Amino acid sequence: MSPDDHAYAPNARVKHGDAGITTVPSVCPHDCTSTCALDVERLDAKRIGRVRGSMRNDYTAGVICEKVARYAERIHHPDRLMKPLRRVGPKGSKQFAEISWSDALDIVAEQFIAKARQHGSETIWPYYYAGTMGLVQRDGINLLRHAMKYSRWFSTICVTLSDTGWIAGVGAKRGADVREVDEHSDLVVIWGGNPVNTQVNVMTHAMKAKKRGAKLVVVDPYRTGTADQADIHLAVRPGTDGALAVGVMHVLFKEGYADWDYLRKYTDAPDELAAHVATRTPEWASKITGLSVEEIVGFARLYGQTKAAFIRCHHGFSRSRNGAANMHAVTCLPAVTGAWKVKGGGALYGHTGMYPIKKTLIEGTDMIDLSLRELDQSRLGPILTGDPEALKNGPPVTGMLIQNTNPAMVCPELEKVHAGFKRDDLFVCVHEQFMTETAALADIVLPATMFLEHDDFYTASGHTFFQVTKAVIEPPGECRENHYVISELAKRLGAKHRGFDMSAWEIMDESLKASGMWDAETNWQKGGQDFHLGFETSHFLDGFAWPDKKFRFKPDWSAYGPRGKDMPVLPDHFDVIDNATEDKPFRLVAAPARTFLNSTFTETPSSQKREVRPTALMNPEQCTEMGIAEGDRLEIGNDRGKTIVHAKPRKGQQKGVVVVEGIWPNRNFETGIGINILTSADPGWPNGGAVFHDTAVWIRKAS
Repeated sequence: MSPDDHAYAPNARVKHGDAGITTVPSVCPHDCTSTCALDVERLDAKRIGRVRGSMRNDYTAGVICEKVARYAERIHHPDRLMKPLRRVGPKGSKQFAEISWSDALDIVAEQFIAKARQHGSETIWPYYYAGTMGLVQRDGINLLRHAMKYSRWFSTICVTLSDTGWIAGVGAKRGADVREVDEHSDLVVIWGGNPVNTQVNVMTHAMKAKKRGAKLVVVDPYRTGTADQADIHLAVRPGTDGALAVGVMHVLFKEGYADWDYLRKYTDAPDELAAHVATRTPEWASKITGLSVEEIVGFARLYGQTKAAFIRCHHGFSRSRNGAANMHAVTCLPAVTGAWKVKGGGALYGHTGMYPIKKTLIEGTDMIDLSLRELDQSRLGPILTGDPEALKNGPPVTGMLIQNTNPAMVCPELEKVHAGFKRDDLFVCVHEQFMTETAALADIVLPATMFLEHDDFYTASGHTFFQVTKAVIEPPGECRENHYVISELAKRLGAKHRGFDMSAWEIMDESLKASGMWDAETNWQKGGQDFHLGFETSHFLDGFAWPDKKFRFKPDWSAYGPRGKDMPVLPDHFDVIDNATEDKPFRLVAAPARTFLNSTFTETPSSQKREVRPTALMNPEQCTEMGIAEGDRLEIGNDRGKTIVHAKPRKGQQKGVVVVEGIWPNRNFETGIGINILTSADPGWPNGGAVFHDTAVWIRKAS
């Protein structure tokens, strides 16, 4: 049996004792690196029951998060959109009238044609993100973009900074397999993430190692559910991870934990690095991070003494202006100690760089016109309010098709975002599952399918499987898949490409065959194709993904963006963050909640019940000093705006750090606008990226 042959997987469809109930395979589509394999109870052609993790994928290993386990609550929610709607009242009034699909699409096409005639094709900006991670239903909007020469898309809201930081040293977005942790790791370091909330499968594997006696270290600014499980929690100040990593490297070199044979063979500038970090003592790192010298030295010695030390880098790095530099500094650690040499050692951030999938039919990559402007999705507020730099000195955006995202809730600088959406000259079509804040501001709203109601396929980041799914149940009402909307608009707009004339399944099947992968039916039948590269390659023992095969302690940051010239030559604390000041003495982290996923699941009663309300987690001693008690209403703000949350003292974070979990709907705030009114749309270094955890604020008791 070949390594990627899943002939041992359970039967795809298993009959239950209950008449008519069938278990059907699927894959979780949500914005999480786990891309879990699922077993779904199909009660009949239109309804599902329980959703479980599948054993056919040994990364999922039968475990999924609580929110997806209760997916029936979401897919059969009474508030789902069922029919196309046309706005008949003021923008944001939620005054809509039902309309036919044909008429709705005609209006969208007519508006786009008229706007393009007035301002040029770049005035239209199709806007999307990762409400589904499926390659057809998520990325197919780019097929229309490229065919019509609409403004191009710069994807920055999630992984730009962390991707850049990882690739700057390693050379490719891939790494060691988390499944090694179960039996081989003696130390697991979870850095920059809270998988208890966001990637539960990481915890499955980490806890298997811990039960064997492995140590678990968590680096995070506050006491998360993940940190509660750790042997050591290092509560760094937000945005200072690079200083911690450099302080650790100082100890590794000074105390003899550096593997010089490995360094000479596999890295670019070990002598320069050693000389550089000799000036970056634990005392230096302590002043920046807020950790004690003893904590820094103790962690460094533990890491240096443990050969099978595995670092799981997460997406928290991608939420700070210096996130790329911080990620790179952390990736230097296994290169210093040679932890890559052993099974259960090394590091992982993501695997998406390993899949050979060709995307011509999905995204129309054969039609890309690089002369067209590329607009930054995270800078939606400045773009819609006419900022010339954000618009690349081009025409205003006057037409948008929005799929798979809710920018009126999740984007930074929300006040500008809302003001922009209310412009009379802006026409917006939103294809959605619920009447979100963004849909409420639209001119046309189209009802969308959920993942169990259409075909799609998925890469993964936390594991190495490529998985194909088929629809499990029929769509309710008049809900239609994303690909249908794109194809129907293409007909009306005169867009030409083979992909518009194919079904989602046909696109999947042909794309897989063209990529030298299993065809769609084979992949579905076998439960996914495993693209694990083997120990030598996944640990870069045959060389890192650069021409000279060496890990780069000295990245060419300028190759990634114009501001790369500002970045440190060697790993360091890159001090460009929104530091606390006398006027804004707190640093805000807008972290993910356990039972929300960005704006998804905020509509389900069980998630609302668990999360309760928007809450500010604060250091208990600081609460006492400020006269703040649990439940007090707090006004939290900065130069961009303010909102109101409720206080909760929480041990395990430093003074001056405040954490608000979950992107709550704007309606859940007394002010009518959520936490992202405070976050900045400034781009991170060197090439952009949203900075949700990099915000200085003031806090006072609300009157």
